[in-house]
Amino acid sequence: MNLILEEIRKKNRKVFKNFFNKHYSNLVVYANGYLFDQQASEDLVQDVFIYIWEHAHKINIKSSLKGYLIAMVRNRCLNYLKSIKITDSFEFLELNINLITAHVFDSTEEEEKKIVYHQILRIVDTLPNKMQQVVRLKFLHNYTYAEIATELNISVNTVKTQLRRAKAKITELVTGILILLQISI
Repeated sequence: MNLILEEIRKKNRKVFKNFFNKHYSNLVVYANGYLFDQQASEDLVQDVFIYIWEHAHKINIKSSLKGYLIAMVRNRCLNYLKSIKITDSFEFLELNINLITAHVFDSTEEEEKKIVYHQILRIVDTLPNKMQQVVRLKFLHNYTYAEIATELNISVNTVKTQLRRAKAKITELVTGILILLQISI
């Protein structure tokens, strides 16, 4: 039986506070790797600790308390992403596969692929407007360079430049996401 959990069950505030202080910051960083929203990450981790405080008598841990914490944060992050309707078809995974080396992506679990996919959608939303249009037409609608150029009234070279810049920006940010996922798990 985990001694810390046993003390929390006895409502030992000092043990709980030490436990909270020891793990809170790292868990917020971990959650932020999924959510890319500092405030939501902090709130989510606080909710996890509140749950542990209030429901310690019901918690049955088969591994370590730290492992349990990490699993709770991960599951709540995934639920949070679902609750804010970050969903779309997996057509955009083609972009992921083209942007990220196959060996790294193949080693990523399905849930992590979904997280990376949702973060790419968020990244695309932060690109300049014209670049967003080019990326969406290319990867969501499978337009050719010439079709994009005609649709947006720009040159084919501009289309290629916009895609190259978008790819560099997305690759840089996605690599950071993958590093966070691999470090945190």
